[in-house]
Amino acid sequence: MSRAARIRRRRSLVSLFVLLALVGGAVYFAATFIDRNQTLVRERCTAVVGSDTFELAPDQAANAALISGVSIERGLPARAASIALATAIQESKLRNIDYGDAAGPDSRGLFQQRPSQGWGTEEQVQDPVYAANKFYEVLEKVPDYESMPVTDAAQTVQRSAYPLAYADHEAEAKAFASALTGHSPAALNCVLKQAESTGDPTAVLAQLAAVHPGLDMAVAGRELRVAAADQRGWAVAQWAVASAKQLDLESVAYAGLSWQRDDGAWVAADTDTGYVVVTVAQGTEA
Repeated sequence: MSRAARIRRRRSLVSLFVLLALVGGAVYFAATFIDRNQTLVRERCTAVVGSDTFELAPDQAANAALISGVSIERGLPARAASIALATAIQESKLRNIDYGDAAGPDSRGLFQQRPSQGWGTEEQVQDPVYAANKFYEVLEKVPDYESMPVTDAAQTVQRSAYPLAYADHEAEAKAFASALTGHSPAALNCVLKQAESTGDPTAVLAQLAAVHPGLDMAVAGRELRVAAADQRGWAVAQWAVASAKQLDLESVAYAGLSWQRDDGAWVAADTDTGYVVVTVAQGTEA
């Protein structure tokens, strides 16, 4: 090989190495950018019961968890939570909205309850805990509501202009009610982006106490420990997962499993028997 050819070869190799370095750097930068900004993460919460999977946005799931939790505190069966969730999905898409429609201009809140129809003041019906309790209060007066079709039971409470619409949401409502009342362990999962803010365990305690009052709870550092067992334990654990975006939670551990925000899944873990352990996030702002 001539000297000129050797020079050309060296130059080609150098150019190749430079190109590979640039490509490698670009790939690393892109991967780091995506990891830090999580631009490709689609936040969602799913309920899986049997072969069926249903999906809600995180804010909708948090409201579903609240509605289901109130049913437990009233000592109601999971059927009541199914009816309530089907109603709220139809009426407000499980969002605490502050407006009504042409049929009910003064309708407000998760259940679109009307102050003019005796549901309470405008402020009250926009309090999700009050609204859920009020819905169940009326539902409990419906004879045989447990054996009625979901849409019929919902319509008896709501007296809607669209009495058959609740049936469209029955399967979805049953799946989330089964998970959020603790009947289906580890059936509720949320995929979330990294928390930007640091969570406050005392705020988590206050929110949990509003939905599940009377539980023995204690805060230690970034952890909230809740004494709960069996079905109630799973109801509390999955309430926490459903509320993880709203409350900036990092993990929820119970009964040999732990939901990890980074993984977006329940994984095997060494957990304390009889306790739900909720850990708040150390946000990116810290």
